[in-house]
Amino acid sequence: MLLHLSVENFILIPQLEISLHKGFTCITGETGAGKSILVGALGLILGQRADTSVLRNKNQKCIVEGTFAIGDYQLNDIFETHDLDFESTSVFRREINPQGKSRAFINDTPVTLNVLKEIGDRLVDIHSQHQTLELNNAAFQLGMVDSFAGHGKTLADYRSLYTRYNQVKAELKECIIKEQQSANEKEFLSFQFDELEKANLNLNEQQEAEEELEILTHAEEIKTRTFSAIGILADDEINVTDRLSETKQLLDQATRFSSHLLPIAERISGSLIEIKDLVNELRNFSEQVHYDAERIEKLSLRLDLIYHLQQKHRVNSVAELIDIMNTLSEKLYSIGSLENRIGELKSALLKQENELLAVSAVLSKQRISVIHEIEAEMHKVLENLGMPSAKFKIQIDTLPYFSSTGTDKINFLFFANKGGELREIQKVASGGELSRLMLALKSLVHNRSLLPTILFDEIDSGVSGDIAGKVGTIMRNMSANMQVIAITHLPQIAGKADSHLLAYKHDGETATVSSLKILSDDDRIDEIARMLSDETITESAKVTARELLNYKN
Repeated sequence: MLLHLSVENFILIPQLEISLHKGFTCITGETGAGKSILVGALGLILGQRADTSVLRNKNQKCIVEGTFAIGDYQLNDIFETHDLDFESTSVFRREINPQGKSRAFINDTPVTLNVLKEIGDRLVDIHSQHQTLELNNAAFQLGMVDSFAGHGKTLADYRSLYTRYNQVKAELKECIIKEQQSANEKEFLSFQFDELEKANLNLNEQQEAEEELEILTHAEEIKTRTFSAIGILADDEINVTDRLSETKQLLDQATRFSSHLLPIAERISGSLIEIKDLVNELRNFSEQVHYDAERIEKLSLRLDLIYHLQQKHRVNSVAELIDIMNTLSEKLYSIGSLENRIGELKSALLKQENELLAVSAVLSKQRISVIHEIEAEMHKVLENLGMPSAKFKIQIDTLPYFSSTGTDKINFLFFANKGGELREIQKVASGGELSRLMLALKSLVHNRSLLPTILFDEIDSGVSGDIAGKVGTIMRNMSANMQVIAITHLPQIAGKADSHLLAYKHDGETATVSSLKILSDDDRIDEIARMLSDETITESAKVTARELLNYKN
């Protein structure tokens, strides 16, 4: 339950500290006094989104902090899931800075807004007039039946299966589309791959073939040049080898007279050996080089194929062609594997459909099992709320498909007056009847739940007189099991509360300020008398106020 609420720089509230208690608390005040500002502030620490519009002073940050007693509400699991320290008295804080950035904390540990909302949804149910309109919504109606059935774990298991089912279904659809698209390009990819594969490309063959072809096409010129070179070095009448041999002999003789010539003579000797070796290599190379028209044609055809493939695929090397061939191979393998994957997914989808059918059947059975009880309890509560002839029925139909909540469609049928015909709520219920219907449903559901707190934001719209007192009685009865906070403009409801807060506004130094205060017994008499009166609070209004509060004169 909510123990304490602290608000700073929020809309019309510069600073507010308010403590709340178990049981039934009402909040009253004139229109525009800021009663619903409390709802907005509480919403911030329960994960609702906000921006700089909530800042009273645009240069300061807004801080809302709530202290909750949560030790008895089995919340350890959700704290553990999000790696948060569980404390029986936990503090939730939300900050909005002037730049619009939001920060959230639970027990001083930073959390995301989603985590704050997930935990907040298990702490407080804020019921507003807008939510009363949701009574016409099929999803909301189904949620109310599920809450009464109390099969949250079964529903969670179903939703987990449903998520996986949709994932497999989406993947199957994608694979089928890919297979259809691939069928159109498979032939083209196969042709390209076969062409490259048949080419039997080797990584370095282009360079080697180009070099060999260059030699073969210039074989005669190469032979002529090498013969001339050999002649100069060794075969001509006057050649380098002979002249170096003569030089070596001269220097060998001279070294007998000067040792300084020995190094030079050795170098000449080395050069002579090197030249003879060069001549041998030139002879060998020249003998190997010969014009081969057949070989030239073969190399030319091979290079033409390589050049054609490079041009076709817009690359410049054999390595890139090999990469393309490997990529084509992978694509073709992928296309081939799609058929197998589609088969696997169809089998998986069928299995998951059977699992969903089984769990959805359990959900349907549990829903059907509580419908009669809900209808009977609703008739009792509606009778207490001044609608003795009202009829309430829950219609359940089977959907031809899986939804996120099973295969059931819930529809609330209602009529308020004797002799009426059961019809959908939105077609027959007035505003006041909707309020009473919603209160009746909430009272049934929350009597079974472990939710600590419910806040009613003017659920008494369209209600007055004796019915208002009965609405207050139901809220008071609900407060035996949970904390009930009601923002109301009806004195009959305010008189049923255990404690009473007054929302009021006054002019501050620079702007209008809203605030809350806890009323004493005498203050409560005056406030309820004000609610009963026009402009002037009469003594008779005070007497009535005491009667509503069960106070003695």
